[in-house]
Amino acid sequence: MDKKSQLIVADARILPDVFTKVLDVKKLMAQKGEKSFASACKRIGISRSAYYKYKDYIFSYEELFTRRIVNMYLLLSDSPGVLSSALAFLHELNANILTVNQSIPVDGAAAVNISIRLTGESEEEMLRLNSITELNGVLEVKILSAE
Repeated sequence: MDKKSQLIVADARILPDVFTKVLDVKKLMAQKGEKSFASACKRIGISRSAYYKYKDYIFSYEELFTRRIVNMYLLLSDSPGVLSSALAFLHELNANILTVNQSIPVDGAAAVNISIRLTGESEEEMLRLNSITELNGVLEVKILSAE
């Protein structure tokens, strides 16, 4: 049998409970809900050995199927509140802001790269995202990638 990695998608309801519990421990630790893997495993109800046996092989694919990541470039005027209004606009779209990288303003403008996760599945959401250009102080917007 070939030892190459093979990924499959399966409904969690047909899998042994230990697999979903491993995901629960990973989520708990990522959100800083526990201080150690030992305490997280105890809280979720699995042994540490079961966690360590499966942790590198079990991942949630929910986000890949229901969410999109968009990387965008904005050129903003160097005025108070411009970045804040752009972020508030993204919040109104229910976008989860993953990263924000802003350069030092030069000649009255600053370049900002923002990565967001959109939860909707419609093209309307992308059209609404493009209306960020209408905000005061937003000089330029480029969608660099959308997955």
